[in-house]
Amino acid sequence: MSDRQIQIVTDSFWPLLKAGVLYTIPLSLITFALGLLLAIVTALARMYAWAPLRWVAGFYVWIIRGTPLLVQLFIIFFGLPMVGLTLDAYPSAIIGFSLSVGAYGSEIVRAAIVSIQKGQWEAAYSLGMTRVQALRRIILPQAARVSVPPLGNSFIGLVKDTSLAAVITFAEMFRRAQQIVATTYEPLLLYCEVAVIYLLFSTVLSVLQNVSERYLERYSAS
Repeated sequence: MSDRQIQIVTDSFWPLLKAGVLYTIPLSLITFALGLLLAIVTALARMYAWAPLRWVAGFYVWIIRGTPLLVQLFIIFFGLPMVGLTLDAYPSAIIGFSLSVGAYGSEIVRAAIVSIQKGQWEAAYSLGMTRVQALRRIILPQAARVSVPPLGNSFIGLVKDTSLAAVITFAEMFRRAQQIVATTYEPLLLYCEVAVIYLLFSTVLSVLQNVSERYLERYSAS
């Protein structure tokens, strides 16, 4: 590696890391929180809601899971202006990623609820609880613990998927790398560097996930 290349890598590290901290991570956190809320509502709707609502929820999951996330982002950012709805890159990214997390997360939540033994429901009903009370007090807390590992994996995947926001001009970490490449003409170096930063983020999140899982295992056993 030449002195110039070393200088490029050194100079670009902070701008890339800054873009990751200021844009990639906040985008991931916001969309995951909104998507998780949507996932819970969708899962409950598919399992317990009025039949038309079950159909709507199932149709939403079918559409989102059956089409590429990249295409969905293009439709939101480039397609909706054709029908008079123009959104900036940031809200477009939030909507696109939130809808994706909601659809995939709803399957995780639904599977977690189904995994709870029927005896838990029967015990709740024997205590005079309604279905809503049983869900809130008995079923959902247990399902939440079951959901932590797959939801943690989904969040780590989301952090990496935010790189797709670069195609709709949102200035997250990968977009910043593209801008630097356009002036330095060193795509291999810059893209490898941004890959290392993504790997760093994913490693930290994996450690936090393992810690939370061990904590929940102790809590469950107590």
